Amino acid sequence: MSESSPEKEMVVKKNFIHQIVEEEIKAGKNGARVHTRFPPEPNGYLHIGHAKSICLNFGTAQKYNGLTNLRFDDTNPTKEETEYVDSIKEDVRWLGFDWGDREFYASDYFGKLFDFAVKLIRDGKAYVDDQDAETISSQKGTPTRPGMESPFRNRSVEENLDLFMRMKAGEFNEGDRVLRAKIDMASPNMHMRDPIIYRIMKTPHHRTGDEWCIYPMYDFAHGQCDYWEGITHSICTLEFEVHRPLYDWFIDQLMDSDYRPRQIEFARLNLTYTVMSKRKLLELVKDKHVTGWDDPRMPTISGLRRRGYTPASIRNFSDRIGVTKVDGVIDVALLEHSVREDLNKHAQRVMGVLDPLKVVITNYPEGQVEEMEAINNPENHEAGTRQVPFTRELYIERDDFMENPPKKFFRLSPGTEVRLRYAYFITCNEVVKDETGKVIEMRCTYDPASRGGNSPDGRKVKATLHWVSATENVKAEVRLYDRLFTDEEPDGHKDVDFKDFMNPDSLQVLPDCYIEPFVKGAKPLDSFQFERLGYFNVDLDSCGEKLVFNRTAQLRDTWAKHKHK
Repeated sequence: MSESSPEKEMVVKKNFIHQIVEEEIKAGKNGARVHTRFPPEPNGYLHIGHAKSICLNFGTAQKYNGLTNLRFDDTNPTKEETEYVDSIKEDVRWLGFDWGDREFYASDYFGKLFDFAVKLIRDGKAYVDDQDAETISSQKGTPTRPGMESPFRNRSVEENLDLFMRMKAGEFNEGDRVLRAKIDMASPNMHMRDPIIYRIMKTPHHRTGDEWCIYPMYDFAHGQCDYWEGITHSICTLEFEVHRPLYDWFIDQLMDSDYRPRQIEFARLNLTYTVMSKRKLLELVKDKHVTGWDDPRMPTISGLRRRGYTPASIRNFSDRIGVTKVDGVIDVALLEHSVREDLNKHAQRVMGVLDPLKVVITNYPEGQVEEMEAINNPENHEAGTRQVPFTRELYIERDDFMENPPKKFFRLSPGTEVRLRYAYFITCNEVVKDETGKVIEMRCTYDPASRGGNSPDGRKVKATLHWVSATENVKAEVRLYDRLFTDEEPDGHKDVDFKDFMNPDSLQVLPDCYIEPFVKGAKPLDSFQFERLGYFNVDLDSCGEKLVFNRTAQLRDTWAKHKHK
C-alpha cells in the first residue's frame, strides 16, 4: 500500500470522541452522518500538533465512513499568505489524506457572514461600538465581577445598520469601530460578554484582494462555516472549550432545521524539548535561528519530512499517544521511537563512514576489487542483498581505533584482530602519524580464509566494524541534527526567553564522509540506515552528484542517559 492511502493501515484507537460519535449515529442525529473538518489558519506552517488533529479528524471520518473538509480559516489578512496555504495542502496530502473536492475557505463565506451580521443587527443582537479595543477590554470585568455595558450598546437598529454599512464602505480607520454581539455582560463566561465579531482591517486579502476592509473574528466565522458545510462534529483543542457556549449561541441564531453541528474538545499535543507556538516558531524563522520552516530541527511537518520522518511514523505516533480531555506533555522520545520503529522495517541498510580513518591492508593485492554480499534489511527478508566493493585501502570510523585502549575497548588497536562487516578479519600491525602526532593511517593484514566475516578455525573476535572502500565510494556531506532545545519545557519558564535554551550542538556538519556506492543516484527524502550509526535520509540540498544526508534519528534514545546524569 502506498503512503498516500493509509485508510486500511490505520487502526484508529477508540476514544471518547468516537464514543460520542457512535452514540449520535445510534440515535440518528444529523441523519447518522459523520462529517468532520480540519480548519487551519494559513499564518504559518503546520507542526506535529496539527498532525495529531489531522489524523484525528480524517481518521474519525474514515472510521465511520464519513467525510472530511479542508477549510482554511483565512479571516486575518495581516498574517496570512498563499505560501502557507500551499504548504498546508502539501502536508495533509503527504500524511496520506485526501479531502476530495471539499476544499473551502472562510473567505468563501464573507458575503454570507456579512449578511448574518446584518441579521443580528436587525434582530437587536449586535451593535457597533465606537470604543477602542483597550477600553472594551477594560470593561469586560472578571470571571467573578460583571462587565460594564458599552455606552453604545443601546443604539437603534437603524443607526447600527448605517454605521456597519459605512464600516464596510471603508469610511472609518482601523480601530475606530467594531461590531459586537449583544449577549450578556454579566455572563460568568467571559467570551459571552458582548464579543467582537467584526473589525476594520484595511489590508488586502490573499484571495479577495481589496474587496473587503472589514473581517469577521474567528469565533464568529468558525461555527457558521461548520453549519453551512454540513459539519456534524467540530473537533477542537481544549482551549476552545470555553468558546463552545458562544459557538452554540451563534448556531442558535442561524439554524433553520434539525441539523446541528457539535463542538467537541480534546487535549492538544505538547512535546518535551519543543515549542509548539506558531508565533515562536515564526520568531525562530524570522530571526534566522533556523534555516526556515522546513529546517530539520523544527517540529513542523515539513521539517520532520525533510529530516526523514515518514507519514506512517507520524500517524502511528498520533494513534499511540491517544486522545484525552486532560492536558499533558508527551516525551519527544516517543516520537523518535515511532520513526525508528518504522524505518527499522523499511530502510535500506548501507555502510557509511562519517569520521574517516584510512586502513591499508598490506597483504591484499593492489588494484583488486572484490564484491562482498551484504544484507539489505534483516527485518525484511524480501529486501534481498547487494554487493559492496572491498579494496586494499579502506576507511573506518576514527572512534573505532585507539592506540592505547582501556581494558574493555574491543575495537581496533595495535595487535588486535577485528571483523570487517561482510568481509574479512583484519589485524592492526602498524600506526602511521603525521608531524603533529595525529594518527592518519593504519597498516593491517587480513586473513584470506575469513571471507564473508566467517572464522576459518572457530576463533572469535569481539568487534565487528563497518567500513567503506577508499576508492569505490560516494563522498557526501552529513548533517547531524539533534534536539533544538536543551530544556524539557523551553517555553515554560517565567521571565526566561525560550531561546535561551537553544541547543548549541543541534547541528553538526561533516563535509567529508564516505558512503558505499549503493547510494549513488539516491533521490531527496530516500531513507537509509547507516549500519551502527543511525537512520539518515537524502536532503533536499542534494544536487547532481553531490549528496547531502540528514541524520533522522540515532539507533537508540541517547538522551535518556543525559537526563539521568
